[in-house]
Amino acid sequence: MALKFSKLTRPAMRKLQTSQTITEHGIRFERLANGDGKFSVNIMVDGQRVHRVVGKESDGVTRQQAEEFIQQAKSDARKGRLNLPKGRKTVLGLSQAADNYITKLEEEGGRGIGQKMQQLRDHLKPFFKDTSLKKISSFDVERFKKARLESATAGTVNRDLAVLSHLFSKSVEWGWIDFKPAKIKRLKLDDARITYLDTDQIHRLLESAKQDQNPQVFPFIMIGLETSMRKMEILSIRLEDLDIDRRTIFIPKAKAGSRTQPMTAKLAQFLKGHVESATPGQEWLFPAPKSKTGHTVSIEKPFRRVVENAGLDPKEVVRHTLRHTAISHLVQAGVDLPTVKRISGHKTLSMVERYSHQNGDHIQKAMDKLERRYQNGN
Repeated sequence: MALKFSKLTRPAMRKLQTSQTITEHGIRFERLANGDGKFSVNIMVDGQRVHRVVGKESDGVTRQQAEEFIQQAKSDARKGRLNLPKGRKTVLGLSQAADNYITKLEEEGGRGIGQKMQQLRDHLKPFFKDTSLKKISSFDVERFKKARLESATAGTVNRDLAVLSHLFSKSVEWGWIDFKPAKIKRLKLDDARITYLDTDQIHRLLESAKQDQNPQVFPFIMIGLETSMRKMEILSIRLEDLDIDRRTIFIPKAKAGSRTQPMTAKLAQFLKGHVESATPGQEWLFPAPKSKTGHTVSIEKPFRRVVENAGLDPKEVVRHTLRHTAISHLVQAGVDLPTVKRISGHKTLSMVERYSHQNGDHIQKAMDKLERRYQNGN
């Protein structure tokens, strides 16, 4: 979009006396003692002050060329190629680096961008703020872990740490820093314990969601419990990806690649009503016109409120608990692990096997079946 100038106009520049200047939109014009005019720019790009002399009127330099210089500098910065003197690197704070990180991931077609954006916005940026990227220490990371554990589970904190680690790695790859500034140690998880909801808790959670002021939180919870889909997989559902008749949801950017997600008949009937009541031209199941993506990317606050109103512990019951719940109940219902893997979208069977230890009832039932077969021959 072309800049609009009210001060730095051609008539105004002609009227300038020696040593007088006009500055607008980061462009500065100065009338020199010999009558010539000089253009320079002074702008902030990616957290760094860029000050350059563009040239003189006598050399044919115009305001338009100064504008073009600014646009090129911003474009180069977005691509990680800001033309700074050799030996210098752009000094980025965490907040600015996070924004640039998301931009470049979008250019590269990275996965899970919405989720990364939310984790950076809600947790990493508020904690580290403008701390220089290359000065973040292992001690700073440990402080973040301690603070985050006050309101989140170890698994949730590990997902935040994974984003921070990936940001560090990509910053080295893109030449923003020479090496990773800190060693990130993930929190140890108790594999024998995965939080999931029993049938009574599921009922209470759904009833609480129905009463909540946010109209998106109930369908979000409903889909999570009926499919085992991940948070961003749910929030980024397009209406065109719903096949009500076949009871499937196409997920173009799942964690392990694109896949087709099966759903229950109950959920298919529920979503049919949403599709039929969609506004003309609606693209997303969870639309958010003010969001950069066009759809909702964060549902943490209403979800936490619903959990509390259901009489559950928001430190234990997080958004990912919906996925744990669906998978745990599939396993306990006697569904074979390869089928569970197909439904959940896990990469390996070993990741699904963790859920087979959550409740011993289905294991005992399996042994009872073995005993009956030995006794009765069927």
